[in-house]
Amino acid sequence: MGNITEAEARDVLDHSVGPVSATPLTHNLRNGVTAGVWTVTAGDRTAVLKVLTRGKDATGRWAASDDPRHWNYWLREANIYDSGLARSWQPYGIRAPRLLARVERADGDVALWLEQVRGEPGTAWPLARHVEHARRLGAAQGAAPVLDEPWLSHRFLRQYVGSNTLGEELLDDDAAWQQPLVRDHFPAGLRHDMVRLHHDREWFLDVMEALPRAFSHLDQWPANVRSHGSDSVLFDRAFAGDGALGEDLGNYLPDSVFDLFVPARSLPGYAARAYGAYLHGLRESGNQTDERLVRLGMCASAVKYDWLTAAMLARASERQLDYGGERGVSAELRYRERGLTLAFLAGWAAEARALARQLGFPEAPSGR
Repeated sequence: MGNITEAEARDVLDHSVGPVSATPLTHNLRNGVTAGVWTVTAGDRTAVLKVLTRGKDATGRWAASDDPRHWNYWLREANIYDSGLARSWQPYGIRAPRLLARVERADGDVALWLEQVRGEPGTAWPLARHVEHARRLGAAQGAAPVLDEPWLSHRFLRQYVGSNTLGEELLDDDAAWQQPLVRDHFPAGLRHDMVRLHHDREWFLDVMEALPRAFSHLDQWPANVRSHGSDSVLFDRAFAGDGALGEDLGNYLPDSVFDLFVPARSLPGYAARAYGAYLHGLRESGNQTDERLVRLGMCASAVKYDWLTAAMLARASERQLDYGGERGVSAELRYRERGLTLAFLAGWAAEARALARQLGFPEAPSGR
């Protein structure tokens, strides 16, 4: 069974006889820190196995790093479980799967055996459940201390955005913008707005790094969360570390649409409700940060998707696959929904420029 050893499974699941079976779970196959993720069953017991590695053949932006501060440090998730940080948001209704066992393997890999959470996946949640998750996130980030463990990611946003340069040269290429998928499904004016965002990228990153800090997950999106009773169960803490207050929400909302879990037409109302809930959660926890700074953290996080426009220009002639690369998706639907979401993020970027000016930040290079 490859990365799944029968003896290890029997030991963790306390099942000495009978078959052991495994089913692969959808995950980012390109990421060099993940050897695989499976549900493993022995007898009447089932767990999720995630194997962390630095030996996987991955190149470019998804290569595993040995630098504990790097956004793709290979051992971070194991450290988060070992330290107890995985439980830090539990009082506010957001918890991690329980760690059943951590196994150091002879080849240097680390196996994390986690409880199987059987609740409804975030990809199928109604909007009201996403909004409630935003409230809990605000309460957790408003109350939890900002930590500085040496293996937490630092300056994640700058590293992550800078690591993906695919198609950047196409932003000023007329032919790239005339590809049928782009021409027919991107809103008018998007080219101007996305080129402007790219031009201002360093300014946005400087602003984000100057905002109030929060312990952040940095990969919050519906595929990484499930409900379990009244709790939200949040998975995959491999990127976790230092972020701006509001940054996690600024990731969660557009990602809900980018991967076709929420329709783009719902995004303006959904985002308004979720932001209000997040701010309510902050206040519930006693956090009195100037609301303009919180709003700026969410809006300026639009810079995370600076790379996406260029990548879509570069991939407009390719077959479009879902997350995990298992099934095809409608190219027309993807480009329409993502185009509308990028236009929404252009509105966030414009709001961020105005808020930053009010708060005394230098003006963006592109002006007002």
